[in-house]
Amino acid sequence: QVQLVESGGGLVQAGGSLRLSCAAPGRTFSGRAVGWFRQAPGLEREFVAFISWTAYTTYYADSVKGRFTISRDNAKNTVYLQMNSLKPEDTAVYYCARKVGTVSDLYNRASYDYWGQGTQVTVSS
Repeated sequence: QVQLVESGGGLVQAGGSLRLSCAAPGRTFSGRAVGWFRQAPGLEREFVAFISWTAYTTYYADSVKGRFTISRDNAKNTVYLQMNSLKPEDTAVYYCARKVGTVSDLYNRASYDYWGQGTQVTVSS
């Protein structure tokens, strides 16, 4: 089982910024899209953002649109999530995951095969 590795989480004040990274071993991300999800205590894990292999196609949850930016560096096998104008409701554990197939069903967790262990993001008011 391949393990993705998220990093970059932490504690930040409302209005602040964080950049999360998701690193994959070897050619895990080669030719594959990647998504970010998050899970707050007591809630379901929810979709945050998606990026295609070429980075030509991106999608965002309405709740983060205009504040978060997903990007990738394929030479480094790494996907990023730049989070600006953070709000207390963004507090969650953030996970990255490798997409199975292309853009179909991208909001569904079951459409992703490999996941990371998560990184905690806490936004104080």
